[in-house]
Amino acid sequence: MRGITKRFGAMTANDHIDFQVEQGEIHCLLGENGAGKSTLMNVLFGLLCPEEGCVEIDGQPISALTPRLAYQLGIGMVHQHFMLVNHLTCLENIILGNEPGKVVIDRKQARARVQALSDQYHFNIDLDAPVSDLSVGMKQRVEILKTLYRGANIIILDEPTAVLTPIEAEQLLSILRDMRTQGKTIIFITHKLKETLDVADRITILRGGKSVALLSAASATPEQLARLMVGHDVVFEIEKPARAQGDVVLRVEDVRLLQNAQSTVSFEVHAGEIFGIAGVEGNGQQQLEEIIMGLTRTKGGRIFYQKTNLLELSLRARRKLRFAYIPSDRLKQALLSHVSLQENFLLGNQYDPQYVRRGLIQKKALRENTLRMMREFDVRAVSAQQSAGSLSGGNQQKFVLAREVSKQPQFVLACQPVRGLDIGAIKYVHNVLIRLRSEGAAILLISAELSDIFQLSDTIGVLYKGELMDVRKAGAFDNESISLLMAGRKEAQADETNR
Repeated sequence: MRGITKRFGAMTANDHIDFQVEQGEIHCLLGENGAGKSTLMNVLFGLLCPEEGCVEIDGQPISALTPRLAYQLGIGMVHQHFMLVNHLTCLENIILGNEPGKVVIDRKQARARVQALSDQYHFNIDLDAPVSDLSVGMKQRVEILKTLYRGANIIILDEPTAVLTPIEAEQLLSILRDMRTQGKTIIFITHKLKETLDVADRITILRGGKSVALLSAASATPEQLARLMVGHDVVFEIEKPARAQGDVVLRVEDVRLLQNAQSTVSFEVHAGEIFGIAGVEGNGQQQLEEIIMGLTRTKGGRIFYQKTNLLELSLRARRKLRFAYIPSDRLKQALLSHVSLQENFLLGNQYDPQYVRRGLIQKKALRENTLRMMREFDVRAVSAQQSAGSLSGGNQQKFVLAREVSKQPQFVLACQPVRGLDIGAIKYVHNVLIRLRSEGAAILLISAELSDIFQLSDTIGVLYKGELMDVRKAGAFDNESISLLMAGRKEAQADETNR
């Protein structure tokens, strides 16, 4: 790719980028969110047309790229969000749109071809299983197999490990190494440093829409990659001072998260404690979040905030408590993207007499406090009148934090707080949560990122199919033990399997 420039209005997403990948290598495209990684690959796959620049495959210039032409040229792309039909089988999803046969589908031929590919790359997929029954990791394999079935030799993977357990992520990296050995070329979009160094041959780093470095993974270090990504040195270690636990602030008793769960959930969160909930998404995390906040009703069980049973309170009554709520989907549950930051700051504060009196909004106080918290949390915006949707993901998340922390909370429900954020924004969010803990807040952290769970939590509970598999102090878990629990296997079961 030579001199690729792609603009969206006044914003330049790709600024004269040169990008070169060699046959039979795993090439990581590394950068912060908003650096232009996905845009560049969408140009390569034909989903976007650049204003300037050209693409060459095997030395031949290619004009007017489309996804159909990209596949004909041997380019396939596995997107971050899967594009599978849940009620169809794996085989049906893989051949969909490319079925062999003239009048009727030649299923025998299709099965033989797909099974051969699955065996060749050690995918171990049950082709007759409905996609709805698969784990996230197996769905990922179906997506990759779908690109291979279409003849892809250059395979683009967009943040492929974002929703995988550590074991599934390592299995995926092993599959990619096998594919490289057999001559496939992999372009791996990520902002994770460890997996980049684990799997890449070479690394291209984007920052601010420009290519800033091309280097060999063998000679790179995490510190070097982080500095190139963000433009300054990054300190990886989080200082988490020792702190004695206080009284119980939140107590969950016998709450059923999923209808088919084998047991209910019970745990406590103390003042000055971060209680981390680990697990692959879809195992009851969203239900726990919504039940605590009153967005979903539950049959049976109790949730106490200090001595008040939350399940007896309305949503409005809960928001009057000293709660901070960082939802798992900021654009759906925390922000109105089309209105100003100042108006968004009022959300959740509309019952506070500081901002609303006798039904009238106190605009001066609202504006002053919005600007003050934006300065304190380094929310980078032109003014308080800028729309929330025009901010980057990291700045949106920092704005949500600013608004919620302004309530001086005693309890914080932090759900996927660094989802989709880059290394700089992640560190900022981590530091805010540690500060709140030091000030005595009780924090319930729900995250699919194990690095968050290990770095921040004092206590960890592992959720699988709506059941707490185990609860321990953070130091009692390691990567292997927590990964087994996230997959629904307790250590005794794992030992028996190994024997």
